[in-house]
Amino acid sequence: MKANLIFYLILFGLSQTLFAQENYKASVLEFQHELNEEYKNPDESPLSAQEREAFEGHHFFPINEKYHVVAKFEKLPPQTFFQMKTTANSIKDYDIYGIATFTLDGTEYKLNIYQSHQLRTQEKYKDYLFLPFTDQTNGDETYGGGRYMGLTIPSGDTIELDFNKAYNPYCAYATGYACPIPPKENDLNIPIKAGVMKNK
Repeated sequence: MKANLIFYLILFGLSQTLFAQENYKASVLEFQHELNEEYKNPDESPLSAQEREAFEGHHFFPINEKYHVVAKFEKLPPQTFFQMKTTANSIKDYDIYGIATFTLDGTEYKLNIYQSHQLRTQEKYKDYLFLPFTDQTNGDETYGGGRYMGLTIPSGDTIELDFNKAYNPYCAYATGYACPIPPKENDLNIPIKAGVMKNK
């Protein structure tokens, strides 16, 4: 009787784990689908009409839960002002909203998380945070200028960082955009094989 109970508890635990994994995979696939649809939409896409017609979707790394991490989140004092350079030699005003600390493959990393002065005035983006980063895949498997991640202001002292949902700036696809350049503080000295790959 006791052995049967243990067996069913183990089986239940495994089924719960598999269910969670499938739910997570579905959330990443939904992100990928929405990103592809955005690039097919003439009102949102950086692609030309001809490029949109030929566009079949982004190239993504295989989904890997290793790159979905829960980071310790330290909110910085208000008005920690930062001017971020862009690819158009202009400047965009941000605050360094907080610092995310996480461990990947046994090594601890820190990334600055930013809040746009311009976007936070809009109701739609009042809770939006911005994480630009570079890593060792840039220029080879991913866009040379780094990638971005969109986040939401957390309610506690942790924040989810999902590199499987990392995406390219518009500058990876077209000229004429002023794309924020990831600051050197956000350079990860490891390859992040997750998210959007280099535009082919």
